[in-house]
Amino acid sequence: MPTYNKLVRDRIPEIIEKTGKKFSTKILDNTEYIKELKKKSFEELEEYVNTTNNEDAIEELADVLEIIHALADFHGASIERLEEVRKQKAEKRGSFLEKVFLIEVSE
Repeated sequence: MPTYNKLVRDRIPEIIEKTGKKFSTKILDNTEYIKELKKKSFEELEEYVNTTNNEDAIEELADVLEIIHALADFHGASIERLEEVRKQKAEKRGSFLEKVFLIEVSE
């Protein structure tokens, strides 16, 4: 039996059960949960980085966004609040849409 030891989406046990396979899970405490969410964020981002077409990229970005939703919730913020903060930062410092690449700064 393969061992995964990783955070999975809430319905994965139900999906596995429908295949007739056996599995084991546990519910994480908050310390374990945030640690695993952070690990999962890197996993999902790496999967996005390794995509080679737009369709796969969108699929992986949806996974990254799901992790962001969970992280925001864990930290007591709604996705709307997160979006407010993002907009404030974009107004103050800009976004990444103009593709600016900083080479160096001299004194």
